[in-house]
Amino acid sequence: MEFAVALALIVVGLLNLRRRTSRPDEMEASAGRPPARRAFAVGLVHGLAGSAAVALLVLATVRDPRWACGYLLVFGLGTLAGMALITTGFALPVAAAAQRWGGAGRLIRLSTGALSLAFGAWLAYQIGWRDGLFLAIPNWTPR
Repeated sequence: MEFAVALALIVVGLLNLRRRTSRPDEMEASAGRPPARRAFAVGLVHGLAGSAAVALLVLATVRDPRWACGYLLVFGLGTLAGMALITTGFALPVAAAAQRWGGAGRLIRLSTGALSLAFGAWLAYQIGWRDGLFLAIPNWTPR
């Protein structure tokens, strides 16, 4: 699933780097925001790769089903609140800069797209070839 995160970063980077449409009907329909299903898919991939495995490991040690459901509820709500705060913390200054300075929106979109593409490619290389996902003999050491 970590490799899927690398692919998601590459796709998001490419989508940010592509030229925006100049047709007014398409601009009004999207209002400059990515579709909700794209955000959901990226969040799902990130969740399955990261914290879901930790939650399932802890969940396997809980014997009582009520406590297990309670743990999942608290874990899910905590993860949701934490991610919402982090996303808002990044989005507010970026949105303010894009609104204040006319060309900042395009510059931010292109720079974040390039960073996402570069980091995704680096991560795919690290997981795929350095750690041995695509090699005949995997070479993985837990850190």
